[in-house]
Amino acid sequence: MRIGIFTETYPPFINGVSTSILMLQRALEKKGHTVFIVTVNNDIIKYEYDEKNRILRLPSAPLHVYDYRFTSVYPVKAIKTIKNMNLDVIHTHIELTIGMFARIISKQLSIPLVHTYHTLWQDYTHYVTHGKYILDKASKEIVKYASIFMADKTTTELIVPTRKIYKILRQNYNITKNIHIVPTGIDVERFDIKNIDKKKIEDLRKKYKLKKKDFVILSVSRIAKEKSLDKLIINHKELLKKYPNIKLLIVGDGPDKEDLENLVKKLKIEKNVIFTGKVPLEDVQIYYHLASVFATFSTSETQGLTLCEAAASSVPIVAINDDSFVDAVIDNLNGFVFETDEEYIDSISKLYKDKKLLEYFSNQSKLLSNSMSSDYFADRVLKVYEEAIKNYNEYNKNIFNKLKTKIESKVIEWKK
Repeated sequence: MRIGIFTETYPPFINGVSTSILMLQRALEKKGHTVFIVTVNNDIIKYEYDEKNRILRLPSAPLHVYDYRFTSVYPVKAIKTIKNMNLDVIHTHIELTIGMFARIISKQLSIPLVHTYHTLWQDYTHYVTHGKYILDKASKEIVKYASIFMADKTTTELIVPTRKIYKILRQNYNITKNIHIVPTGIDVERFDIKNIDKKKIEDLRKKYKLKKKDFVILSVSRIAKEKSLDKLIINHKELLKKYPNIKLLIVGDGPDKEDLENLVKKLKIEKNVIFTGKVPLEDVQIYYHLASVFATFSTSETQGLTLCEAAASSVPIVAINDDSFVDAVIDNLNGFVFETDEEYIDSISKLYKDKKLLEYFSNQSKLLSNSMSSDYFADRVLKVYEEAIKNYNEYNKNIFNKLKTKIESKVIEWKK
């Protein structure tokens, strides 16, 4: 199958969507399919087609929301290159300009289009409105109806990563399209301790002055308002009153990093909270093996790939109760699910005090991660592609038959 993936975000950008796309691309190619990437040009304003790696990059400009960039809705220069790809199916991952472009191409070239709804954009409108209530309320409505249009009216089949998004699209947005729940896979082998260079783990321990006796709470995410890292930090102050050797390791970068560093200084817990800043994508898996526990207060996720990565790294998980995390953490099996700050502190305390429970959750995390493989993910996405091609052909056949019947009736009228 010849597959075109259209996306505004793709490595070297590091975020959940780009990680998901790269994982899918590699898994599909491993199965013998040909994958083409249509994305933005990160550094220079020009068209670039890497024929060897089948990556078409379009001129773009910053969107000022995350690291996303936007391009022309109809970049004419790219049309010929895309035609020559001879695509069987188009798969879009973002509802922005390249997503719009993909829908035009789908229509023009009669190619079925599958869309994965990754992001609840209403959680990110504050980047544009800067918290102004009237603007924020209006922008949330605009985002809602734009999402409905992109997800329902222009796609052949729709994919969502979790039941949380399924419920929102069905119940809140009244989406009538077929919705396939396909959790994003990860390269579970990459995170297995057997495949990690132990020296690199020790080097990081030395770099961040982590001692063997330290209990390390890990967060891996973009440092932004919607990730609720401030709650992790504030609760860490409370934990330190009981357990002075607990460290909070925050891996990642983002617009709120300076504010959170100032919060740490204000709380006077600088010695126990470590900010790594941005780390290379190829080294992220090492950081999980510094952790005793992975923790999150974020309710803005659509799946929470970092929780899946933590599970694959045999790390117990303590997560706020959110439908996005149901595949990665099962309460009292490989971690704890909490509702309140008090429950979070109690969960960490239990794991701090009970080494056997910590070890049990660690083993269960690894076992649970076996169902998160990229191979299984690709198989399920391929079935959606096949469904899209089948339904698209049947739709076109019905349109053709209706047109044929209409013409035949007109011919009979003319003959009379």
